[in-house]
Amino acid sequence: MAKIFPQKPIFSPFMTFKGQTFTLWMKSLVCHTNGCTVFDSNGEIIYRVENYGTKCNNEVHLMDLRGRVLVTIRRKTLLLVFGRWYGYRWNPANIDKEKPWFQMKKYCGICMGNSACQVTVGFDKYWVVKLGRKAAFRIVDLDGDIVAEVKQKQLSSGIALGYDVLTMIVEPHIDHCLIMAIVTVYGLINYKM
Repeated sequence: MAKIFPQKPIFSPFMTFKGQTFTLWMKSLVCHTNGCTVFDSNGEIIYRVENYGTKCNNEVHLMDLRGRVLVTIRRKTLLLVFGRWYGYRWNPANIDKEKPWFQMKKYCGICMGNSACQVTVGFDKYWVVKLGRKAAFRIVDLDGDIVAEVKQKQLSSGIALGYDVLTMIVEPHIDHCLIMAIVTVYGLINYKM
């Protein structure tokens, strides 16, 4: 009789069993471009976001350290004020034919309280909730549970670093590539990254 071995579940390389902390430096590694650089807790570069067109931020790319595009983020505008952002997992063969991985739309503060944006990923929904401080926000799921939080980075001594250095804490079993794409769109909407 053949032995049957349980198969290990296949997880995304961007998903972990424990929470992770990242440092976001809101500066590009490339001179004269807009973007940000993301470091893991070991100080290694994990993600880069580059916007080579300094006048237009209707398309940006979330890349790994080597420059391989992971997510392409595109903006579709409606009436010059309202717009939606669409994230596409990178597949060079059919990037324009593929359905978006996620979509994100901004809400006005009066309509949704402190919820700034709604994110739809398939049948899942998330909200970006502004916190009182500049560049501080949470990403919450449908049940209101926090899946990620971004805030100004503080040293262990309590000294806050500049507003362009942030800490991003991602909860376990959450795709941090998706979270980083959401953070990128939020930065584009609010800070013209």
